Amino acid sequence: MARFNLAPSQQEGFDHRPRSAPEWTEHSSSIQLQQVSTDATPSPTSRSTNQVEPQPPSMKDEGHSGNDDVHIYEDLAPAKAKTKKGRTTHRKLLPVQVVMITVNATLGTGLWYILELGGPLAVILSFLLLGILAWAVMQCITELLCIWPIPSALAVFVREFVDVELGMTVGIAYWFTYSVSFAALVAASAAEIHYWSNSAGLDAGVLYLLVPLILVVINSFGIELYGWFEVATGAVKLLFFVVIIFSMIAFADQGPRPSNGKSNWDNATAFDDAAADNWVTALFICLSTATFAYVGVEVPAACALEARATQTRRSPSDTSQTISNAFSIGETVRFASKYVSFLACIAYTLSGILVSLSIPRDDCKLPRPGWLGRPVGCLVSGSKDESTSAFVLVALEHGMADLASAFNVFLVMTALSCANTNLYVASRTLFGLTNQIDGGRGQPWYLRALAWVGRTNSHRVPIRAMALSAIAFCWVPFLQLRGESQGADEPPQTVMDDESSVDTVAGINVFVGVLAEMGSVGVLIVWACECWAFIRYYHCINKHKDELKEHNVPHVRRWDDEHEHDYPYRSNGQPVLAYLALASCLFILFVANGASLWNGFHVQPFLSSYLIVIVFLLLWATLKVLRQARWSLVDLSDPDTAIRTIRGLHQYSFAGLQTEPTSSGPGLRSSFWPLPSSIINRFDRKGREPV
Repeated sequence: MARFNLAPSQQEGFDHRPRSAPEWTEHSSSIQLQQVSTDATPSPTSRSTNQVEPQPPSMKDEGHSGNDDVHIYEDLAPAKAKTKKGRTTHRKLLPVQVVMITVNATLGTGLWYILELGGPLAVILSFLLLGILAWAVMQCITELLCIWPIPSALAVFVREFVDVELGMTVGIAYWFTYSVSFAALVAASAAEIHYWSNSAGLDAGVLYLLVPLILVVINSFGIELYGWFEVATGAVKLLFFVVIIFSMIAFADQGPRPSNGKSNWDNATAFDDAAADNWVTALFICLSTATFAYVGVEVPAACALEARATQTRRSPSDTSQTISNAFSIGETVRFASKYVSFLACIAYTLSGILVSLSIPRDDCKLPRPGWLGRPVGCLVSGSKDESTSAFVLVALEHGMADLASAFNVFLVMTALSCANTNLYVASRTLFGLTNQIDGGRGQPWYLRALAWVGRTNSHRVPIRAMALSAIAFCWVPFLQLRGESQGADEPPQTVMDDESSVDTVAGINVFVGVLAEMGSVGVLIVWACECWAFIRYYHCINKHKDELKEHNVPHVRRWDDEHEHDYPYRSNGQPVLAYLALASCLFILFVANGASLWNGFHVQPFLSSYLIVIVFLLLWATLKVLRQARWSLVDLSDPDTAIRTIRGLHQYSFAGLQTEPTSSGPGLRSSFWPLPSSIINRFDRKGREPV
């Protein structure tokens, strides 16, 4: 039966599990790895004869001063893990670019029907508690990512420390989340543009067709230029957000109008009785909804395969410098991974407080979940200046229509920039899943197809994975055109046609809504799996800490006081924090997500909450059956297995690593834009057209 095999040139650096333990040998004043050919996993006894563990290289011999900032393991070279041509990306992303990519992925359009569902207290608690959860999850991911900044890191961590098939399923679910979110955000931008114009022609020709094509072109940039584009859009987004916050403070300072303002806090636990029969249930629904706001905080893991090494240390040999650069990549993604979730929590909580002070909870213009319909007593106005944003509604309530339009411009830009980043994340996730697949002769057609997807163009942009991620759900926004066409002046000819049309439009809206909301549930599943992976990793290195120290395995000795700087990052409160984060993710997945069904069954919230969970579990089981795998987790109880797993991840961190120049060089030979080679070759090294 066909299995997901690796390309022969990459098996050393990726699929290390079936291979024998590596042997350290000394050669030419540097220590290199060679593979020992054995048929069975070496036992502790055989390891003493077949493997020679190196002693740390002498500081004096290598010319080091012996200070604490220099690691004695920098000269321990990894296995010769190589990556085939056309399956690597440039490592040119700077820390500020990783931060802005994460900001653009996290700060989206927001879901402000939380205020209508649970009142002002539910708004604050939802954003605050989910922000704490996102921070806790990112503590776990950051600790692993700083050690192993590898392609498709989230899937690999689960694969290596929990279960191989579960890791594959996590990768597929993560790609699905961001691919479908790309289409959903394009549709969301159309909803914001309907504030000015509700034209089906504009939606179909510009928003649903032209805009995605533009985003595809932007994602075709070389990673360096793309990173600066993200910095520019992220800076504009943050600037707009600051303006909105100060505007909301000014509105709140004006004092409440007779129908709004601080009257919300006279009954802070007011809730929508059509959605829940008590405030606690309404709070659970709000917690489930607020998850969407924090989707994207884990994006630094997707950026890791293109992050630039900080190169803060200089080593005397190329081998040492390569290893130092590889591990310093974790420093590039560390700030974004640690702090963006915290900053997002502050931003969402603060904006929630200000909105609750500026508009009443029962305002008919506030957005409401589609499965609840319009509140009793609220009629559809039919005016074009309706918005789904609380910021726009607050500006309109205070009679500032021009400011409301400016806010809406910001929301459109926010949705489109978030869609652009989601396409980037989806493409890198798919590339990380497929670039190690062996697509050679004799492999099944589907493996050859997946291997074809996992290739980059001549400028190391995964253009195939990006195009497939964009096309996969590009048809979803077009489904909404049927509902928009019903707003035309000509009514249906008969009552039967009218009822049939209404049912069709309702079904389309439910389908689109389910796809959009499944994204946040998918990310929550990934979060839970990452916490699980970290827990097993933590207990693994704790159990085998003596063996890890004995065999000089670098960067995983969390409790080694002698070389405390060897461990890249120690997250807070572990492993208790990881257990709490895992329990919270499971609570939201299986309890809070079901709270919308406690007051009556509704198809849309049921499918949104549980369809992707069911599909995820079925896919995991299917992969187990197809790959004839054992129904058990990865065995980390044996120290030899644990050491091989960790060293294999170290090898994968070095696979395809090349030191990137600080500048792109003269002329048009940079990777800013993926121009065809025939065009680039027309120019010489100085950028002048030859005579």
